[in-house]
Amino acid sequence: MTANDTIRVALIGCRGMGWADLCAMMQNPGVQLVALCDVDGEVLNNRTADAEKKWRRRPDQYADYRRVLERQDIDAVIIGTPDHWHCLIMIDACSAGKDVYVEKPAANSIGECDAMLAAQKRYDRVVQVGQQKHSAEHWQKLHEYIAAGTLGHIGRINIWANFTYVHLKEATPDAEPPATLDYDMWLGPAPKRPYSLTRNHSWRCFWDYGGGLMTDMGPHLLDMALWHMNIKETPLSVSAVGGHFVDTDNKAETFDTLSVLYDLPQLSIQWNNTAFSSGPYGSVNGLEFIGEKGTVVTNYDWWEVLPNAGRTEPMKVMATPGEHVVHTGNFLDCVRSRRIDQLACPITHGVLCAKYAHLGNIAARTGKVLHYDDQRHTFHDKAADQLITRPYRKPWKMYKVES
Repeated sequence: MTANDTIRVALIGCRGMGWADLCAMMQNPGVQLVALCDVDGEVLNNRTADAEKKWRRRPDQYADYRRVLERQDIDAVIIGTPDHWHCLIMIDACSAGKDVYVEKPAANSIGECDAMLAAQKRYDRVVQVGQQKHSAEHWQKLHEYIAAGTLGHIGRINIWANFTYVHLKEATPDAEPPATLDYDMWLGPAPKRPYSLTRNHSWRCFWDYGGGLMTDMGPHLLDMALWHMNIKETPLSVSAVGGHFVDTDNKAETFDTLSVLYDLPQLSIQWNNTAFSSGPYGSVNGLEFIGEKGTVVTNYDWWEVLPNAGRTEPMKVMATPGEHVVHTGNFLDCVRSRRIDQLACPITHGVLCAKYAHLGNIAARTGKVLHYDDQRHTFHDKAADQLITRPYRKPWKMYKVES
């Protein structure tokens, strides 16, 4: 494939972020939308109409992603499904010779993360994770600032993300799924459960499909800590406390309040989330890099240096728009060049961020200080080890890919 070649893409999972990813990708030159796939016929028809209006070409429609992957004229797929589908679709796509742009978190379990790594290595595909903050100019400038050592030794990073959507005040009763929805396919490898609108639309709040704020905002914000500090390994230990502390009658399964402590060599990272829309420095989400010469406070919109006794200069850098287009454009460039090493957020880094998020949830669910052995894929703790992978419903099977 040359720099001038058109890349033919398909979107699998069209409702939310998948559609946002596609719209960003289509702003880059040399892209053609070939197909849309969704298990909800109403969503599929609406997005097909949207696509035809925006790009003046009607994409083909599919309800089963496997039919998409059979097509030889598709070069790459975007995976915008709920988290519990990421792993299987990504591995199937790689084995079918497709390159992949997959939404974060990369996977819905630590075991799936390892399977996805092995698949990318075996099939040698270009796989980008949708952690587009890597492609944001103000985050890149912060990366350079921290790498220059201006803050001196950074011994602690505080991270927070406070959003109300993890607080479900009410839950709709079980019911028959809409006629337009293939609910069995929506469940896929997840356990069989009765349909409810709450479960279907607020899936991040249920363990079968997601991990709450920890695995939603965590991959973005933990990413900034791991990337800026050049961390490549899982932590030495992790401990956490989580629960329904905002509302004990919260209908969500995942935590509305969670505190996680990651212990690393010469560095401590603390994550906090709660279902209140407030936070430090007037920001509902952000990071605080605490160094010996100063502190950097940052969020999606800006970063600012708070000097320590005049040992650094104060400064503030504002964000510029367009990171999503740049991030998807980086993926397309790498599809053409086959330069996996040039990806802004390759699967190797994406799964590291996902593992950190899952480690936080597992520590809170077990109530233990955990030491995860990433080489042997075990906590050496029975209760925690049971949460490394999620049970798959027949006939779906967890892939064991030999790299």
